[in-house]
Amino acid sequence: QVQPVESGGGLVQSGGSLTLTCAADSALFSIKTWAWYRQFPEKSREQVARITPGGIETYDDSVKGRFTIARDNAKRTMTLEMNKLKPEDTAVYFCNRILNQWPWGQGTQVTVSS
Repeated sequence: QVQPVESGGGLVQSGGSLTLTCAADSALFSIKTWAWYRQFPEKSREQVARITPGGIETYDDSVKGRFTIARDNAKRTMTLEMNKLKPEDTAVYFCNRILNQWPWGQGTQVTVSS
């Protein structure tokens, strides 16, 4: 079954940067709105940022000005550039379509130390 594949997480100090990548092997990738989500321990997933097929970006207030979402329709990939990371950004990050979601992937762990 098709799942998105997230990568790029890791351990970084507060104020540092990471770039996450989402690979979604689907011929429909370019015509769907995709999003990054994150999940804190024992909490439900929350949307962090989304990007429309045309490249319109929307961010949660908690990451606005620090995170940048982008997509490459030809490569069927999406990225999340995360700057000025804070310990409260520590979570497992996932990507998925916003509608008719695929089965969730494994996610990628981001840990920000203080």
